[in-house]
Amino acid sequence: MSDSSTLPPARLRPEAELARDALSAPVLARAARLARWADAGTRVDAGGGLVEEQLPAAAEQLGLSGDDAAAHASEAWRIAVDTGLVEITDEETGTVAAGEDLALLTGGSPQDVLGVWLTALEAVLADASVPDLDDLVDAMAEGGEVDLSSLDWDPEAESDFLDGVLGNLYLLTVGEEGPGEAPVPLPALAASVIVPSDMGEPSNEVLEQVSDAMMRLDDQFRLLEPVGLVEYQPVDEALMADADEEPAAPVDEADVTRYGMVRLTPLGLYGLRARLLDAGFEAPAVGDLSDKGADALLDGTAPFPPAAAHAETELWLAGRSPLDAARELLAAARGTDPGAPLRRLRCQQALSLVGAEAEPALREVLDDAELGGLARVWLTEHGARDVPPPPQEMVFWLTIDTVAAQLAAEGNSEELRALVEGLARQHSGFFDTVWRVEHPATPEVLEAMGRLHPDKKVAKEARKAAFKARSQQGG
Repeated sequence: MSDSSTLPPARLRPEAELARDALSAPVLARAARLARWADAGTRVDAGGGLVEEQLPAAAEQLGLSGDDAAAHASEAWRIAVDTGLVEITDEETGTVAAGEDLALLTGGSPQDVLGVWLTALEAVLADASVPDLDDLVDAMAEGGEVDLSSLDWDPEAESDFLDGVLGNLYLLTVGEEGPGEAPVPLPALAASVIVPSDMGEPSNEVLEQVSDAMMRLDDQFRLLEPVGLVEYQPVDEALMADADEEPAAPVDEADVTRYGMVRLTPLGLYGLRARLLDAGFEAPAVGDLSDKGADALLDGTAPFPPAAAHAETELWLAGRSPLDAARELLAAARGTDPGAPLRRLRCQQALSLVGAEAEPALREVLDDAELGGLARVWLTEHGARDVPPPPQEMVFWLTIDTVAAQLAAEGNSEELRALVEGLARQHSGFFDTVWRVEHPATPEVLEAMGRLHPDKKVAKEARKAAFKARSQQGG
């Protein structure tokens, strides 16, 4: 994805609900508990971590026990410092105090809480891109510096890999063709960043890379679940009985869940969208356009998948009277620019959600060359009386406009192919007349019909008509 890519719109939960999820995420909840526990007697080392003597008390405060209790307490403290829940007031003596952001968790707005959570998320994501700490210790070079070459670890590449995986998980979650809120098998997610899209049967080498990636992701998602980003079912330990041998990707779909399943949580969807926006992506959310004008609605939903466009339009209509909404939509749908046909299609789809109260607005544009055709369609579908029949030139203009909009929305789809076949079949002498239509997209539409129609004779007629239309328009 380039940073100019427009992603499908995300359907976000209300911020108050997301803030509650953030506060209950173990990573932030533990950090907040330690921040409230800390007092003037709490001491930190030169790196800001709790001194070793205080780790048992911190672990007890968090209700942790066992061999890893001190390590988990240390991590929770570091998150408290990173998020500003704790401040180091005197570096020389290692004295700490509650940070200004701690009050935001109880007295701030949902946005304030989510801001603190996003900081915690960044800290955890940074951790997830670092190899196992035991490897780091083993790789310490003389002088106390880490020899990255001995680790076979490229920090930037590792971070990019995880970002790529999370980006694909985001796309699968917001895309209408993906599983939505259903969990994604870990092998499929690993393959999405390893296997080239144009590769048929993956080679053994590529499958080995997918297996390696699965194991890295298994470790990473175990770290990311406690911050509330994902729900994760880890790889079955029985599959890794041989420590020297990583499991191959599954062949049988029935056992795919044993290889790990991951789902982006509603909070995770919010967090990844925030990161995508920071990275320069167009990452819309359903509802972004509800307080904008009709022009912003029609242009903004132009690239949306159908269900997302429908949801966005419903929210936009909810804040307006049917008659005012219809008038505003019709005014915004006018134009001869390349985006106009798709705007009119989105306008037509929006008007299908408006009740009979909008009828006066549709009658006002019956004589409009650009809108008269769709107005007649709406009035007829709503059972209106005395709808004047359209003149022939309006029928042909609407036909060109409709095909141009479908081309812009879907490209050379099967639905468009069926529409093209139907048009050529229903109107005898269609191509003898249609090339004269004064619509900017007439040549382009006729060329597309020539490409799409399966009958060679009809396709040739379409191409000849396209040539005449282009000559008429001076191109």
